[in-house]
Amino acid sequence: MLQFLQLVASGIAQGCIYGLIALGFVLIYKATETINFAQGDLMMLGGFLGLTGTLALGLPFWAAFAAALLVMLFFGMALERVVLRPLLGQPAFTVVMVTIGVGYLARGLVTMIPEWGTDTHVLPVPYKDQIVSLGGNGTEGGLIMSMEHVVVIAVTALLIVALYLLFKHTRIGIAMQATSQNQLAAFYMGIPVRRINMLVWGISAAVSACAGLLLAPITFVHANMGFIGLKAFPAAVVGGFGSIPGALVGGLIIGVVETLAGFYLPEGFKDIAAYIVVLVMLAVKPNGLFGENLRKKV
Repeated sequence: MLQFLQLVASGIAQGCIYGLIALGFVLIYKATETINFAQGDLMMLGGFLGLTGTLALGLPFWAAFAAALLVMLFFGMALERVVLRPLLGQPAFTVVMVTIGVGYLARGLVTMIPEWGTDTHVLPVPYKDQIVSLGGNGTEGGLIMSMEHVVVIAVTALLIVALYLLFKHTRIGIAMQATSQNQLAAFYMGIPVRRINMLVWGISAAVSACAGLLLAPITFVHANMGFIGLKAFPAAVVGGFGSIPGALVGGLIIGVVETLAGFYLPEGFKDIAAYIVVLVMLAVKPNGLFGENLRKKV
């Protein structure tokens, strides 16, 4: 049982990463009904910015963390303004292909920067190799978690609370909710829809960067780390593509299932576990756990 709980705890930490990236998918989809397949690559850029802040600029980790989030916030806003806004009115497929192209462009540019390149980098953090024991005597008989996993869970919880307060108790958050429900009605009510969409893209980029900075101490920083977005997309589908809480729940489900499959099932099942969960969910509840049932009259 202790071993099982140990695996679940590790899966929850990994699921928080998936949940944050999935949250970026959902935020953009709710605001613009567009899927941003460059979400994982925005996460990768956040990791490299944190690396540059700590190693090249000599900033403390948490200062570099905050600076990277701020830079990615403005980067996401600029991306919407320069690349996505001119495509308003175009078919959704066009926008999806552009986001895929943005992802390839980001990976290519990263490999061209001398200090980043194609190498694998280690992001130094002050809590590296520390452990936390929950229950038992010291480090015996209790649940043992690495501090990296504890930080992932704690920061994710704080971020979710911050986003909840933003959406529920600020004028900007309420405007975002109104825009996500009906852009035309929001426009007629005096809400600056284009600015709100731009801000949503910025927040989504910052959330993905946060995921990259939390993942980097567990793995490494490299140009292809954004491919983890392929696991976050199933998390968004499982939770319900229009649901913000569903994104986190879907990420936790995918993370725990993947971890358990990697330990208890034969080799190879870990890589396909997320997609098996998606197929089951689509067969049982196509709209996801928290998705809304939408009906269209024809």
